[in-house]
Amino acid sequence: MNVGTLFRLDGKRALVTGAGRGIGRAIAMAYAESGASVTLCARSADEIGAVAEEIAAAGGRADVLVQDVLDIEVAGAAISSLPPFDILVNNAGTNRPKSLTDVTPADYDAVMGLNVRSAIFVAKAVSERMLDAGVRGSIVNMSSQMGHVGAANRTLYCASKWAIEGFTKSLAIELGPHGIRVNTICPTFIETPMTAPYFRDEAFKAEVLEKIKLGRIGRVEDVVGAAIYLASDASSLMTGSAVMLDGGWTAE
Repeated sequence: MNVGTLFRLDGKRALVTGAGRGIGRAIAMAYAESGASVTLCARSADEIGAVAEEIAAAGGRADVLVQDVLDIEVAGAAISSLPPFDILVNNAGTNRPKSLTDVTPADYDAVMGLNVRSAIFVAKAVSERMLDAGVRGSIVNMSSQMGHVGAANRTLYCASKWAIEGFTKSLAIELGPHGIRVNTICPTFIETPMTAPYFRDEAFKAEVLEKIKLGRIGRVEDVVGAAIYLASDASSLMTGSAVMLDGGWTAE
């Protein structure tokens, strides 16, 4: 066993959705640094273009796939037209925190559409190519601690992440015989452009910190290690599992 190569991704092709900012950007850059050729997928050409340039400047390999994964037919066709990927990180997601009494059908469509529907069909497109090419790969679905607990004003978000947890376990069973692993990463609150507005509310921030036993909000760097682990040979016997990066939130 060569421990030095366990976490390397040399020669692997990785697709990261929602790669223009936050967690997706950090994972894409880490994958490139670990030797993978990374395809950055998002709606914003400017954002993923800038990330691709940063990766190239550091000596890595990256290209861009400007797609709205909500358009499952167009995004699926685009993915199917590319060489098969070894790694998928289903990271694109959103949240509309509010009481259920205030939730609208538009809120439901936005959260469930991106967090569940698009994730499922991106995984479908990627796994079909893996199966066709005989690739023994890894699919990483970005879940949340909220896929394991409940929380006020998070009914839609929790529903979407619990759905992803169930989807992940089922897909792991389907794809396991083909050597394709499927797991989730479940972060607590991470400082990203999406969560930044929430933490301007000092009462909310204090409530969050009270539940995180390690006493701090997560950083995107906290997610990178798990993402590399799940994509690499270091996790070769791991599938249908959830990696909890919640600072102890769910320990109670």
